[in-house]
Amino acid sequence: MTGRADASGDRAVAAGGNIGQVVTGDFSTRVEHGVLLPAESLSVPASGLVHLPERTALFVGRAGELARLDAGAPSGVQVLCGLGGIGKSTLAAHWAAGRIDDHHPVWWITAETAGELDAGLAALARAMQPAYVGVLPEDALRERALQWLAAHDHWLLVLDNVSDPADVKPLLARATRGRVLITSRRATGWQDLAETIAVPELDPEEAAALFARVCPGDGVAEVCAELGHLPLALRQAAAYCSEAGISPRAYLDLLARYPAETYALTAEGGETGRTVARVWQVTLDRLADTPLAGRILGVLAWWASEGIPRRLLEPLGSPLEVTEAIRRLRAHSMIALDGDSLSVHRVVQAVVRAGGAGREEAGALLVDVMRAHPPLDEVRANPRAWQLIAAQAEALARYTEPGEDTADWAVLFEWAGLLFGVDAEERTFFLFGRALLGYARLHGAKDNRTLAVMRSLTMVAQRVEDVPTPHEELLALHISAFGPDDPRTIEARGCLAEVLLESSRGRAVELLRENLDRAVRSLGEDAPVALKARCDLIAAGSDPSVAADDLELLHAHARGVLPEGDRLIRMIEVSLLSALWDAGRTERALEFTEAAAEETRARLGATHPDTLTKRGYHAVALAKSGDVECARRLARTLLHDCQSTLGEAAFTRIIRELAEVQLRSDD
Repeated sequence: MTGRADASGDRAVAAGGNIGQVVTGDFSTRVEHGVLLPAESLSVPASGLVHLPERTALFVGRAGELARLDAGAPSGVQVLCGLGGIGKSTLAAHWAAGRIDDHHPVWWITAETAGELDAGLAALARAMQPAYVGVLPEDALRERALQWLAAHDHWLLVLDNVSDPADVKPLLARATRGRVLITSRRATGWQDLAETIAVPELDPEEAAALFARVCPGDGVAEVCAELGHLPLALRQAAAYCSEAGISPRAYLDLLARYPAETYALTAEGGETGRTVARVWQVTLDRLADTPLAGRILGVLAWWASEGIPRRLLEPLGSPLEVTEAIRRLRAHSMIALDGDSLSVHRVVQAVVRAGGAGREEAGALLVDVMRAHPPLDEVRANPRAWQLIAAQAEALARYTEPGEDTADWAVLFEWAGLLFGVDAEERTFFLFGRALLGYARLHGAKDNRTLAVMRSLTMVAQRVEDVPTPHEELLALHISAFGPDDPRTIEARGCLAEVLLESSRGRAVELLRENLDRAVRSLGEDAPVALKARCDLIAAGSDPSVAADDLELLHAHARGVLPEGDRLIRMIEVSLLSALWDAGRTERALEFTEAAAEETRARLGATHPDTLTKRGYHAVALAKSGDVECARRLARTLLHDCQSTLGEAAFTRIIRELAEVQLRSDD
């Protein structure tokens, strides 16, 4: 006996030193070797105790996140949260490696499960006191480590890849005197435990620098953008390019042709379980008990990566089911929420999309919205909301092949193009072109639907640079299908004339005269097609003063025979204003725009899109007349109304430019 020990109670045993056998009367226990190891026997070597992953030489950026880690949190606990592969562990290892001079120990624990956390704490106890090896069981070692952490300060634990905040809650409750840094894909559930730091993708310059350190060359910026500036994907792609001896641009080609296989590639010796094709499978497995979550992710893979209206997902289940599925996806960092819209990282989309699931359902949901036939006034009153719907159809068109389009999808793409309208003409052109391919394949080149969308495509193409459009062929097709006097043929002839006005004015005027003659003869002078043909011919005249007089008369006549607010009346007004300005009649233009704005305001209200257009014309007329101060005031007020009603549409940008130019002139 080498020390004093006391015991109390029936059959209690106490020992103050090493003993071999204990007999209590009920049974005996043989202790082959016993060593007393009090809690205070744990210690940190004077040289320090560090257990961290190998630091990567490819670390870039993260200045904001590093600053927040340096500042710390009142609780001493911070969580780096975000999508798998976003670089949480790399960031944690980089920061922790810079803390080894003022924290003892600095200890890294892979803590995906509660069992892994316990094993990491036990390993810490063994490192602090090697004499524990082979003496105490794992649970006793874990307890000794917790006791030491609770009694000391200036230590740093990094708990990597924690799946469930509940797994670390007991540790955080007891060990409160040091620093704890956690990495987790769980973005929620930390509010009572820690400060959360969301880790985003790298910015474009940082991503390019990371990639170029391993594999510089042509196409670095493009491949980084395609990989969504996701650090894991960038490192693996750069390593693969370097080892395979291919350029970043060649990798892009592989990615486009073989997406599923390319996302699974890694360089020799790389972690196959950590490729972008597999890194999210662990999360998806955890969501298996909420099947709708996986189904929603499959749908989102075929839509835009951001700005996805949440309401589009409502038909997929009951409100509670959809809400719970979205909550779980967000909790595991698979999606992000911003008000009533969702976003998904584009690489997550690409990997999910490569599996093929969700394609038909993504299209069907959009077709159902289209079939609801929103009133035109509703679309005009809130164009931003409807253009968000159109953006999902555009993404679906870009991610799928034209030869697979159904009849419903062809209609969907044309509808989406109409929703974009003049605010995004290149997007409109793409969607009309996709619809044209579908109609021609499914219904034939001379079908009314094919010809209608071709006419729309032709009109948009005139405003989109570097886009060839077969105007002559289109006119010939219309004459063959409908005859030379049909309104559709007249419209196609007018489109061709408009294109030729710059390069072949004589032929353009000939076509416009033919249009007017055929329209009047076949439809009558007051038919909208005839009025439009007359407007086009007048506007093409070489003398703007004559054109202005004739257009004033035509405008008055059109208002007498067409419904109030008719689109053709607005078109005539645009031609009239252009002629007045070209003729130098700014005072008349000012009178005309002021009267038109007041009339439309009284009929439709101050913020109706038609009223905003007329007010915009008046602001421009004020500026042209020299009344800069009034133009500025009107532009300021109008800009606020345009932003509220139209969002950042093309017209809003024009008004902002007018307002800002005037404001700068005052400085």
